[in-house]
Amino acid sequence: MTPTRFRRPRTLVVRLDSAGDVLLAGPAVRAVAAGSAHTALLCGPQGAAAGRMLPGVDDVLTYDAPWVGLEPPPITRTATRRLMETLTAGRFDRALVLVSYHQSPLPAALLLKLAGIGWTAADSEDYPGALLDLRHRRLPHRHEALAALDLARAAGFALPPGDDGALRVTPPPPTTRLTGPEPYVVVHPGAAVPARAWSPGRAARAVAALSAEGYRVVVTGGRAERELTARVAGRHALDLGGATDLPQLAGVLAGARVVVAGNTGPAHLAAAVGTPVVSLFAPVVPAERWAPYGVPHLLLGDPHAACADTRARHCPVPGHPCLDAIGDAEVLAAVAALTDDRADQGEHTERGATV
Repeated sequence: MTPTRFRRPRTLVVRLDSAGDVLLAGPAVRAVAAGSAHTALLCGPQGAAAGRMLPGVDDVLTYDAPWVGLEPPPITRTATRRLMETLTAGRFDRALVLVSYHQSPLPAALLLKLAGIGWTAADSEDYPGALLDLRHRRLPHRHEALAALDLARAAGFALPPGDDGALRVTPPPPTTRLTGPEPYVVVHPGAAVPARAWSPGRAARAVAALSAEGYRVVVTGGRAERELTARVAGRHALDLGGATDLPQLAGVLAGARVVVAGNTGPAHLAAAVGTPVVSLFAPVVPAERWAPYGVPHLLLGDPHAACADTRARHCPVPGHPCLDAIGDAEVLAAVAALTDDRADQGEHTERGATV
């Protein structure tokens, strides 16, 4: 079946991973939406809230895929049958399956075909047989946001005029009642993958150093991270652990001068609201694919550490040296650089992309 030519299609975009992955799919989703009559996003439970914040999304469908996630659910006929019914009812003409460079789109593509979606595109290194109508090959070392946009373009979707391709979310709610009106720096100490964040003690020392330097610090985290954020904030910072949902967190990040975070969803959310990022980047995954996208940023951490490219969830090296060895002076210098006159933003973006 060839792509629909004479009417705008109903299109499904699949991105089954975490909130950060869904945010990085935003430019591709906007391209799809610009060329579709209806655009739905199928994502996992961890990405649904982010999906609802993406411009261009008309509907968010949720499926907890058993081949994705840190704690995948068991395979059941009931869950698969419900997904088939939902996809069939959506009457989609086309589908794009977005995956990370190390993932296969073929399990999702099989389910889409069984649900009657006639035309499916994805990046795939594996032979897809009849599962893909467009088997696309991503460019080497491509950032995840650009790789997704490349696939959308190959499928016939282009960003609308005036869209710069940056990450973007719908306008977040005002959060001054949470943060107070004064300028502040956000430190987000947590991460779903512990290897990608500072240890709690190291994060607490950084907050104390920022406070001593004269910065007002706000510490953010989810409900399950309240103990962590309380320890990290101590007496030096405002603790907002568990106080925000995702749209409210976007508002807090939008109001910050800079965000200090690991390679995790809030770093991409900061980029989506245009806030510079000091990225504590553990090299367990490559920075060229996952660094903050489209905003001024600086990468801190040892890119040549022994854990490089291992995709480890827990640091395999005693002492977590790739991140915990970052000195306070490095942190303060990075924050100062990104809070300078915004006329220097281009330089900072370049430095961040090449560190």
